[in-house]
Amino acid sequence: MEAPRFGSAFLLAQVGAHAAQRFTERIGELDLTPAQTGLLRLVASRPGQSQQALAKQLGTPATRLVPLVDGLEKRGLIERRRNAEDRRLYALELSPAGRELMGQVAQTAMAHEQAVTSALSDDERATLRELLAKIAEEQGLSPGVHPGYARGKVT
Repeated sequence: MEAPRFGSAFLLAQVGAHAAQRFTERIGELDLTPAQTGLLRLVASRPGQSQQALAKQLGTPATRLVPLVDGLEKRGLIERRRNAEDRRLYALELSPAGRELMGQVAQTAMAHEQAVTSALSDDERATLRELLAKIAEEQGLSPGVHPGYARGKVT
């Protein structure tokens, strides 16, 4: 009896759920959650933006980011600085400790990428990435932003 064939959407969901769980475990070793990691990554790539601007890019209310930013600030990973253009806003930047931790996150992410795609050759990895990026773009997903932020499901 032949094994049932599953569609691409199911396989994407299955591999995606597995990859997300494994990534959560890996960054947990750095005492981070996926939401904290995503916010740190966004602040690192776009330093000096306000919490409101970052929330808009993530597709989530700014108030949802308050506890994330507060927690990362208390840990000394993010610094709030007065925005030179609008003194009512704070610009968010990584602290030196935050930059150091992001180096560890980058190493963890690279190891995770290799582990999840270990069954593929380098050419197959490149093809898979291109195809997934094409699907993500067609579906209107924001590059580099997990859709869980908008749904409030990234922890």
